[in-house]
Amino acid sequence: MCFNGRVHLRMDTDLAAAYKSGAQRTRVISEHWAGKNLYCPCCPSDSLESLPNNREAIDYACSSCQSVFQLKSCKATLGKRIVDGSFAAMSRAILAGSTPNLLTLRYDPFCWEVRELLLLPHFAFTLSCIEERVPLRVTARRAGWVGCNILLRNIPVDVRICMVAGGKVVRPSEVRRKFRSMLPLKDIRPVQRGWTLDVLNIVRRIGKQQFSLAEVYNYAGELENLHPDNRHVHDKIRQQLQVLRDLGFLDFSGQGTYQFRTQPPHS
Repeated sequence: MCFNGRVHLRMDTDLAAAYKSGAQRTRVISEHWAGKNLYCPCCPSDSLESLPNNREAIDYACSSCQSVFQLKSCKATLGKRIVDGSFAAMSRAILAGSTPNLLTLRYDPFCWEVRELLLLPHFAFTLSCIEERVPLRVTARRAGWVGCNILLRNIPVDVRICMVAGGKVVRPSEVRRKFRSMLPLKDIRPVQRGWTLDVLNIVRRIGKQQFSLAEVYNYAGELENLHPDNRHVHDKIRQQLQVLRDLGFLDFSGQGTYQFRTQPPHS
């Protein structure tokens, strides 16, 4: 189905009348809603193609720009973790730069309306933002299988793009503008991009428009834990602050001081 120029938040529950399982009802209803209302945030295309259910981790694709998307739906407020698939497969996909764009949808289970729709672009995922889950028990059908969680707190707010927020639709033009502004990150090799996004996440957590290099150094231990193979963390911090400056996120104010730009990069 094609996007008709407007995003309608009400979901059609009649389609799931034959299902008793809550999970099945959510899947059928949310997939139908997405098929009618999703547009491509990566290009001007006003529709996404629903893919067969046997396509692992990919639910929709854009026929214009070939971007692919995975949809995860829930009724609870998005927490610190998003349950995902195989840890090994996700790690390989991140290093290969082949993860799909992730759409997380939260709906109100009483009125069946979409309340939040968040886009996490494929280049937002790094090894730092996934964690291993406990292997399945020996009695399980897939004994020993190891899944992963996506740690939302390790993804900078800069690359989380709201399409619906608080039950209100964000204009598609604004969603696409925000996506384009983040595109330079895609051109950084995955391992190096992990450093760039981790340092960006740290400086956002400092919580100040202007901050010092010394304040970033306070998080050196955390960055060392995320990147145990690097023994020159302070050098890497300085390098990544320069990368963030070149990407348009920061300005260097002199004397070891940086500040965020008031305008988004490449807007």
